[in-house]
Parts: sequence; structure tokens; C-alpha cells
Amino acid sequence: MRKKYGGKMAKVLQSRLAVLGNAPNLSAVPTGKPARRHQLKGRRAGQYAVDLVQPYRLIFEPAHRPLPERPEGGVDTDRVTAITIIEVVDYH
Repeated sequence: MRKKYGGKMAKVLQSRLAVLGNAPNLSAVPTGKPARRHQLKGRRAGQYAVDLVQPYRLIFEPAHRPLPERPEGGVDTDRVTAITIIEVVDYH
């Protein structure tokens, strides 16, 4: 990681991966800073991101088929217990 992204980014990336790996489900991943888990829209609908070193994000998606949904609609993040990492990217 250090070789590809540099020291600061590697440290933050390792921290975010630890948060994701230790969370029992997606709802346990903080939506506030510094990680700021958020659901993406548009062409990235169905994916989520956590903040890294600005402007980079770690992109992932639930690894469930079918996707667990809430009765009122939307993803039931309490039941998302596995994710697939997609990429580290600046999508802005």
C-alpha cells in the first residue's frame, strides 16, 4: 500500500479496512467523519464509499444476492454482513 499510495494514504486505508473488517454489519460502519460511510448514486448506485485522503474514496458493495432490503425500501444495512471491495478512486 505504501508503495502504491504513499505513507499517509496507506495508513488511512489500513484504518478504513480495519473498521470495515471489524464491523458486524454495514450499519456499524460510522456515517460521520472520519470514515463517513455513504451510499453512492447515479452510475455507482448500489455501491458505498468511505472517505480516505481527500479526494480519494474506498468503494465497495454489499456481497449479498439478493440484496437485503427494508420493508419500506432501500438496503437493510443491519443485514449486510459481507462486502466486496471495488477500488480506491477519486470519482469527483
